[in-house]
Amino acid sequence: MVKPILRPYVGIPSFLRAPVAETADGLAGAAIAVLGVPFDEGSPFLPGSRMGPRAIREHTLRLPLGGLYDPDTGETVLERETTRGLIRDAGDVDVRPANAERTFTLITQRTREILDAGCFPVVLGGDHSITYPVLEAFDRPAHVLQFDAHQDYSEIDEDLARTNSHAFRHITGMDTCLGLTQVGIRGLRTTRAHVEELHAKGHRVVPMGEARVLGAAGIAALLPEKAPVYVSIDVDALDMALIPGCVSGEPDGFSHRDLMAALRAVAERCEIVGFDFVEVNPPLDVGTGATAYLGALVTAGFLGFICNQPWWEARLRTQGLLV
Repeated sequence: MVKPILRPYVGIPSFLRAPVAETADGLAGAAIAVLGVPFDEGSPFLPGSRMGPRAIREHTLRLPLGGLYDPDTGETVLERETTRGLIRDAGDVDVRPANAERTFTLITQRTREILDAGCFPVVLGGDHSITYPVLEAFDRPAHVLQFDAHQDYSEIDEDLARTNSHAFRHITGMDTCLGLTQVGIRGLRTTRAHVEELHAKGHRVVPMGEARVLGAAGIAALLPEKAPVYVSIDVDALDMALIPGCVSGEPDGFSHRDLMAALRAVAERCEIVGFDFVEVNPPLDVGTGATAYLGALVTAGFLGFICNQPWWEARLRTQGLLV
Protein backbone atom coordinates (compact mmCIF):
# COMPACT_ATOMS: atom_id res chain seq x y z
CA MET A 1 0.00 0.00 0.00
CA VAL A 2 1.34 3.43 -0.96
CA LYS A 3 1.58 5.80 1.99
CA PRO A 4 -0.24 9.14 1.59
CA ILE A 5 1.96 12.11 0.72
CA LEU A 6 2.34 14.41 3.72
CA ARG A 7 5.13 16.75 2.66
CA PRO A 8 3.77 20.02 1.26
CA TYR A 9 6.40 20.26 -1.49
CA VAL A 10 5.66 16.81 -2.97
CA GLY A 11 2.90 15.92 -5.42
CA ILE A 12 0.56 17.74 -7.77
CA PRO A 13 -0.88 20.81 -5.99
CA SER A 14 -4.58 20.10 -6.21
CA PHE A 15 -6.87 21.62 -3.59
CA LEU A 16 -6.42 19.59 -0.36
CA ARG A 17 -4.85 16.88 -2.57
CA ALA A 18 -8.28 16.13 -4.03
CA PRO A 19 -8.48 14.10 -7.25
CA VAL A 20 -8.27 16.30 -10.36
CA ALA A 21 -11.33 16.20 -12.63
CA GLU A 22 -11.10 18.69 -15.47
CA THR A 23 -14.14 17.31 -17.32
CA ALA A 24 -17.77 16.97 -16.29
CA ASP A 25 -17.48 13.15 -16.32
CA GLY A 26 -14.82 13.33 -13.64
CA LEU A 27 -17.26 14.96 -11.23
CA ALA A 28 -19.39 11.84 -10.87
CA GLY A 29 -19.70 10.90 -7.22
CA ALA A 30 -18.42 14.28 -6.01
CA ALA A 31 -20.23 16.82 -3.85
CA ILE A 32 -17.77 19.72 -4.14
CA ALA A 33 -15.82 21.03 -7.12
CA VAL A 34 -13.00 23.56 -6.76
CA LEU A 35 -12.53 25.70 -9.86
CA GLY A 36 -9.60 28.03 -10.49
CA VAL A 37 -10.05 31.20 -12.52
CA PRO A 38 -6.54 32.56 -13.21
CA PHE A 39 -7.77 35.87 -14.65
CA ASP A 40 -6.54 39.34 -13.67
CA GLU A 41 -7.23 41.43 -16.75
CA GLY A 42 -9.98 43.04 -14.71
CA SER A 43 -7.39 44.61 -12.37
CA PRO A 44 -6.66 48.16 -13.59
CA PHE A 45 -3.77 48.73 -11.13
CA LEU A 46 -1.26 45.87 -10.78
CA PRO A 47 -1.51 42.39 -12.34
CA GLY A 48 -0.62 39.13 -10.60
CA SER A 49 -3.82 37.71 -9.12
CA ARG A 50 -3.94 35.29 -12.07
CA MET A 51 -1.41 33.32 -10.01
CA GLY A 52 -3.76 33.20 -7.01
CA PRO A 53 -5.52 29.88 -7.68
CA ARG A 54 -2.23 28.01 -8.02
CA ALA A 55 -0.76 29.58 -4.87
CA ILE A 56 -3.83 28.87 -2.75
CA ARG A 57 -3.85 25.26 -3.91
CA GLU A 58 -0.17 24.91 -3.06
CA HIS A 59 -0.74 26.17 0.47
CA THR A 60 -3.60 23.73 1.06
CA LEU A 61 -0.93 21.02 0.74
CA ARG A 62 0.34 22.20 4.11
CA LEU A 63 -2.93 21.10 5.74
CA PRO A 64 -3.24 17.54 7.08
CA LEU A 65 -5.09 14.76 5.32
CA GLY A 66 -8.24 13.23 6.75
CA GLY A 67 -9.95 16.28 8.24
CA LEU A 68 -8.94 19.61 9.74
CA TYR A 69 -8.92 19.98 13.54
CA ASP A 70 -9.27 23.31 15.37
CA PRO A 71 -7.64 23.11 18.82
CA ASP A 72 -9.55 26.20 20.00
CA THR A 73 -13.00 24.70 19.43
CA GLY A 74 -12.23 20.97 19.36
CA GLU A 75 -14.08 20.82 16.03
CA THR A 76 -12.97 18.70 13.07
CA VAL A 77 -14.13 19.69 9.59
CA LEU A 78 -13.97 18.10 6.13
CA GLU A 79 -13.13 14.63 7.47
CA ARG A 80 -16.06 13.00 5.65
CA GLU A 81 -15.51 15.02 2.49
CA THR A 82 -11.80 14.25 2.20
CA THR A 83 -11.79 10.61 3.30
CA ARG A 84 -14.77 9.67 1.10
CA GLY A 85 -13.52 11.45 -2.00
CA LEU A 86 -16.37 13.96 -2.14
CA ILE A 87 -14.09 16.82 -3.24
CA ARG A 88 -12.75 17.19 -6.77
CA ASP A 89 -10.35 19.79 -8.08
CA ALA A 90 -11.95 20.86 -11.36
CA GLY A 91 -8.79 22.50 -12.66
CA ASP A 92 -8.73 25.98 -14.16
CA VAL A 93 -10.85 27.87 -16.64
CA ASP A 94 -9.01 28.12 -19.97
CA VAL A 95 -8.53 31.88 -19.83
CA ARG A 96 -8.23 33.59 -23.24
CA PRO A 97 -5.73 36.44 -22.87
CA ALA A 98 -6.91 39.86 -24.09
CA ASN A 99 -10.40 38.49 -24.70
CA ALA A 100 -12.30 39.11 -21.48
CA GLU A 101 -15.69 38.56 -23.12
CA ARG A 102 -14.75 35.06 -24.25
CA THR A 103 -13.11 34.27 -20.92
CA PHE A 104 -16.27 35.30 -19.06
CA THR A 105 -18.31 32.97 -21.27
CA LEU A 106 -15.95 30.11 -20.43
CA ILE A 107 -16.14 30.90 -16.69
CA THR A 108 -19.93 30.66 -16.87
CA GLN A 109 -19.77 27.42 -18.86
CA ARG A 110 -17.36 25.72 -16.44
CA THR A 111 -19.39 26.82 -13.42
CA ARG A 112 -22.59 25.56 -15.04
CA GLU A 113 -20.94 22.17 -15.64
CA ILE A 114 -20.21 21.98 -11.92
CA LEU A 115 -23.79 22.90 -11.00
CA ASP A 116 -25.26 20.48 -13.56
CA ALA A 117 -23.16 17.71 -12.00
CA GLY A 118 -24.84 18.45 -8.67
CA CYS A 119 -21.63 19.79 -7.14
CA PHE A 120 -21.14 22.72 -4.80
CA PRO A 121 -18.81 25.26 -6.48
CA VAL A 122 -15.78 26.73 -4.72
CA VAL A 123 -14.13 29.26 -7.03
CA LEU A 124 -10.58 30.56 -6.61
CA GLY A 125 -9.65 33.85 -8.30
CA GLY A 126 -8.25 35.76 -9.97
CA ASP A 127 -9.52 39.29 -9.60
CA HIS A 128 -13.00 40.18 -8.40
CA SER A 129 -14.45 40.65 -11.88
CA ILE A 130 -14.92 36.86 -12.05
CA THR A 131 -17.82 36.76 -9.57
CA TYR A 132 -20.20 38.13 -12.20
CA PRO A 133 -19.69 35.36 -14.79
CA VAL A 134 -19.72 32.74 -12.03
CA LEU A 135 -23.14 33.92 -10.84
CA GLU A 136 -24.44 33.98 -14.40
CA ALA A 137 -24.27 30.17 -14.27
CA PHE A 138 -26.86 29.97 -11.47
CA ASP A 139 -30.50 29.51 -12.42
CA ARG A 140 -31.60 29.41 -8.79
CA PRO A 141 -32.13 32.88 -7.28
CA ALA A 142 -29.98 33.63 -4.24
CA HIS A 143 -28.92 36.43 -1.95
CA VAL A 144 -25.36 37.64 -2.53
CA LEU A 145 -23.11 38.34 0.46
CA GLN A 146 -19.89 40.22 -0.31
CA PHE A 147 -17.03 40.55 2.18
CA ASP A 148 -14.87 43.33 0.79
CA ALA A 149 -13.12 46.61 1.49
CA HIS A 150 -14.58 48.07 -1.71
CA GLN A 151 -18.01 48.09 -3.32
CA ASP A 152 -16.92 47.12 -6.86
CA TYR A 153 -19.94 49.02 -8.15
CA SER A 154 -18.52 51.41 -10.75
CA GLU A 155 -20.57 52.71 -13.64
CA ILE A 156 -20.44 50.68 -16.85
CA ASP A 157 -19.60 52.29 -20.20
CA GLU A 158 -18.35 51.20 -23.60
CA ASP A 159 -14.73 51.29 -22.44
CA LEU A 160 -14.98 49.83 -18.94
CA ALA A 161 -17.36 46.98 -18.19
CA ARG A 162 -15.43 43.93 -17.04
CA THR A 163 -13.00 45.16 -14.40
CA ASN A 164 -12.95 44.19 -10.75
CA SER A 165 -14.70 47.49 -10.05
CA HIS A 166 -17.81 46.54 -12.04
CA ALA A 167 -18.80 43.05 -10.90
CA PHE A 168 -21.50 43.98 -8.42
CA ARG A 169 -23.07 46.59 -10.69
CA HIS A 170 -23.68 43.69 -13.09
CA ILE A 171 -24.79 41.33 -10.31
CA THR A 172 -27.44 43.64 -8.85
CA GLY A 173 -29.00 43.83 -12.30
CA MET A 174 -29.44 40.05 -12.54
CA ASP A 175 -32.89 38.50 -12.06
CA THR A 176 -31.33 35.79 -9.90
CA CYS A 177 -29.91 38.28 -7.38
CA LEU A 178 -32.40 38.44 -4.50
CA GLY A 179 -30.37 41.17 -2.82
CA LEU A 180 -26.79 42.27 -2.20
CA THR A 181 -25.24 42.71 1.24
CA GLN A 182 -21.76 44.25 1.28
CA VAL A 183 -19.82 43.85 4.53
CA GLY A 184 -16.54 45.49 5.57
CA ILE A 185 -16.67 48.48 3.21
CA ARG A 186 -14.12 51.12 4.19
CA GLY A 187 -11.49 53.52 2.92
CA LEU A 188 -11.51 56.81 1.07
CA ARG A 189 -12.06 55.18 -2.33
CA THR A 190 -15.71 54.56 -1.44
CA THR A 191 -18.15 57.07 -2.97
CA ARG A 192 -21.26 58.43 -1.29
CA ALA A 193 -23.23 58.14 -4.54
CA HIS A 194 -22.64 54.39 -4.80
CA VAL A 195 -23.59 53.75 -1.16
CA GLU A 196 -26.77 55.81 -1.48
CA GLU A 197 -27.70 54.21 -4.81
CA LEU A 198 -27.45 50.68 -3.40
CA HIS A 199 -29.47 51.66 -0.34
CA ALA A 200 -32.12 53.25 -2.56
CA LYS A 201 -32.40 50.00 -4.52
CA GLY A 202 -32.98 47.99 -1.34
CA HIS A 203 -29.50 46.53 -0.93
CA ARG A 204 -27.36 46.77 2.21
CA VAL A 205 -23.92 48.36 2.65
CA VAL A 206 -22.28 47.60 5.99
CA PRO A 207 -19.16 49.69 6.68
CA MET A 208 -16.40 48.15 8.76
CA GLY A 209 -17.35 50.07 11.89
CA GLU A 210 -20.92 48.81 11.73
CA ALA A 211 -19.70 45.28 11.04
CA ARG A 212 -17.71 45.37 14.28
CA VAL A 213 -20.75 46.51 16.22
CA LEU A 214 -22.95 43.83 14.67
CA GLY A 215 -20.48 41.01 15.27
CA ALA A 216 -20.70 37.61 13.61
CA ALA A 217 -24.28 36.85 14.64
CA GLY A 218 -25.47 40.31 13.65
CA ILE A 219 -23.89 40.05 10.21
CA ALA A 220 -25.55 36.68 9.63
CA ALA A 221 -28.89 38.08 10.83
CA LEU A 222 -28.86 40.56 7.93
CA LEU A 223 -29.83 37.60 5.73
CA PRO A 224 -33.13 35.70 5.89
CA GLU A 225 -32.90 32.48 7.87
CA LYS A 226 -32.42 29.36 5.71
CA ALA A 227 -32.20 31.53 2.58
CA PRO A 228 -29.99 30.51 -0.36
CA VAL A 229 -26.84 32.66 -0.25
CA TYR A 230 -23.82 32.97 -2.53
CA VAL A 231 -20.78 34.34 -0.69
CA SER A 232 -17.99 36.30 -2.39
CA ILE A 233 -14.86 36.95 -0.30
CA ASP A 234 -12.24 39.47 -1.38
CA VAL A 235 -9.00 38.95 0.53
CA ASP A 236 -8.95 42.70 1.19
CA ALA A 237 -11.85 42.24 3.60
CA LEU A 238 -8.98 41.33 5.93
CA ASP A 239 -6.83 44.06 7.42
CA MET A 240 -4.07 45.43 5.20
CA ALA A 241 -1.36 44.34 7.66
CA LEU A 242 -2.35 40.68 7.17
CA ILE A 243 -2.31 40.62 3.37
CA PRO A 244 0.92 41.89 1.78
CA GLY A 245 0.05 39.88 -1.32
CA CYS A 246 -3.00 41.97 -2.21
CA VAL A 247 -2.97 44.96 -4.53
CA SER A 248 -5.96 46.69 -2.94
CA GLY A 249 -5.52 46.32 0.82
CA GLU A 250 -7.05 48.87 3.18
CA PRO A 251 -6.29 49.46 6.88
CA ASP A 252 -8.79 48.71 9.64
CA GLY A 253 -10.17 45.49 8.16
CA PHE A 254 -11.31 42.19 9.62
CA SER A 255 -9.00 40.05 11.67
CA HIS A 256 -8.80 36.45 10.54
CA ARG A 257 -10.67 35.35 13.67
CA ASP A 258 -13.54 37.82 13.13
CA LEU A 259 -13.92 37.01 9.44
CA MET A 260 -14.05 33.29 10.17
CA ALA A 261 -16.59 33.85 12.96
CA ALA A 262 -18.81 35.73 10.51
CA LEU A 263 -18.48 33.00 7.88
CA ARG A 264 -19.35 30.34 10.45
CA ALA A 265 -22.44 32.29 11.55
CA VAL A 266 -23.62 32.67 7.95
CA ALA A 267 -23.10 28.95 7.27
CA GLU A 268 -25.16 28.11 10.35
CA ARG A 269 -28.02 30.47 9.44
CA CYS A 270 -28.28 30.16 5.65
CA GLU A 271 -28.00 27.61 2.86
CA ILE A 272 -24.78 28.47 1.08
CA VAL A 273 -25.06 27.67 -2.64
CA GLY A 274 -21.44 28.45 -3.55
CA PHE A 275 -18.61 30.83 -2.79
CA ASP A 276 -15.52 32.42 -4.25
CA PHE A 277 -12.26 33.75 -2.81
CA VAL A 278 -10.41 36.34 -4.89
CA GLU A 279 -7.60 38.91 -5.22
CA VAL A 280 -4.62 37.03 -3.77
CA ASN A 281 -1.63 38.40 -5.70
CA PRO A 282 1.39 36.07 -5.22
CA PRO A 283 3.99 38.28 -7.02
CA LEU A 284 3.37 40.94 -4.37
CA ASP A 285 3.37 38.49 -1.44
CA VAL A 286 6.18 37.94 1.06
CA GLY A 287 8.47 34.97 0.65
CA THR A 288 6.48 32.68 2.93
CA GLY A 289 3.35 33.19 0.81
CA ALA A 290 1.48 34.48 3.87
CA THR A 291 -1.44 35.90 1.89
CA ALA A 292 -1.91 32.73 -0.15
CA TYR A 293 -1.74 30.71 3.08
CA LEU A 294 -4.47 32.91 4.57
CA GLY A 295 -6.47 32.25 1.41
CA ALA A 296 -6.04 28.51 1.89
CA LEU A 297 -7.14 28.75 5.54
CA VAL A 298 -10.20 30.90 4.80
CA THR A 299 -11.28 28.76 1.86
CA ALA A 300 -10.82 25.40 3.57
CA GLY A 301 -12.21 26.71 6.86
CA PHE A 302 -15.37 28.17 5.35
CA LEU A 303 -15.93 25.02 3.32
CA GLY A 304 -15.54 23.05 6.55
CA PHE A 305 -18.14 25.18 8.34
CA ILE A 306 -20.55 24.58 5.46
CA CYS A 307 -19.98 20.83 5.43
CA ASN A 308 -20.64 20.54 9.18
CA GLN A 309 -24.18 21.92 8.88
CA PRO A 310 -27.32 19.73 9.05
CA TRP A 311 -28.55 21.15 5.74
CA TRP A 312 -25.34 19.98 4.06
CA GLU A 313 -25.75 16.44 5.41
CA ALA A 314 -29.36 16.44 4.17
CA ARG A 315 -28.10 17.52 0.74
CA LEU A 316 -25.63 14.63 0.62
CA ARG A 317 -28.38 12.16 1.55
CA THR A 318 -30.71 13.54 -1.13
CA GLN A 319 -27.92 13.10 -3.72
CA GLY A 320 -27.29 9.54 -2.57
CA LEU A 321 -23.74 10.41 -1.43
CA LEU A 322 -24.40 9.57 2.20
CA VAL A 323 -26.27 6.54 3.47
